[in-house]
Amino acid sequence: MGKTAFVFPGQGAQSVGMGKDFYEAVPASKEIIDSADRALGFSLSSMMFEGPDSELKKTYNTQPALLTASVAALEALREKGVTPDYVAGHSLGEYSALVASGVLRFEDAVATVRARGEYMEAAVPGGQGAMAAVLGADRTALEELCRSITEGGQLVEMANINCPGQIVVSGSKEGVAACGERVKEAGGKRAIPLEVSGPFHSSLMKEAAQRLADKLASVSFQEPSVPVVANVTARPAEGAENIRTLLVEQVYSPVLWEDTVAYLIAEGVDTFVEIGPGNVLTGLIKKMDKTVKLINVNTLESLSAQF
Repeated sequence: MGKTAFVFPGQGAQSVGMGKDFYEAVPASKEIIDSADRALGFSLSSMMFEGPDSELKKTYNTQPALLTASVAALEALREKGVTPDYVAGHSLGEYSALVASGVLRFEDAVATVRARGEYMEAAVPGGQGAMAAVLGADRTALEELCRSITEGGQLVEMANINCPGQIVVSGSKEGVAACGERVKEAGGKRAIPLEVSGPFHSSLMKEAAQRLADKLASVSFQEPSVPVVANVTARPAEGAENIRTLLVEQVYSPVLWEDTVAYLIAEGVDTFVEIGPGNVLTGLIKKMDKTVKLINVNTLESLSAQF
């Protein structure tokens, strides 16, 4: 009997209107979205449902909005009696996974990611950091190229190891530009600059990580009811204190998504359910293994069609 993993998207998956159909049709989903408004002290729901997109795109709004939309979809799925053997999330999505496994209360998670977004936004002055998606590069060769550019005084690091041939780099504006210019040295085809407000998952985020550590110190963590595969290690995170530490490290460490998916498949997972807006993660997983079953629960319609 194969196993099922619930996976949750990160920043970039957001869109105006997300979660509205669940809000209107599923009382448990409505309660999640209403509780986000209460926990944050403003109407996150109206920003999710009506935009404007320019506001939703701000990191400190995107993070709580995506978490809320994902957990609202999760609540609707739970009503169908579907349960996972593992959970994992991409970057911000790790918080959705921690809510799904009972490690964090939703209200604590939504307040934390709002603060996380603010800390990440403030860590590097606007225009000084950048990120780019590198296509076709060899992972080891790209790591070596990043090291060489950084040693030359322009910081650039691997930020998201998404799937073979798709790696996001992050760092100083100059470092990311240099990596883009020299990407062929690592076997890469090209580098596509990303529209982001900071160099996420790079060592330039250490100040944000320190502030997050202070914030997380007052948050209550429980033991996971389902294994949560962590971004930093691509292995199940065990122990509440360890999970707290990993969330701090995650802010400035690469997201090992390719390794996470490989681990889950090796553990017998043959069904991946992406819960929340978009379909980025199922797209990445498909590039790694075309035999696994991929399900998206991003709208009420998709939920009804699958379950």
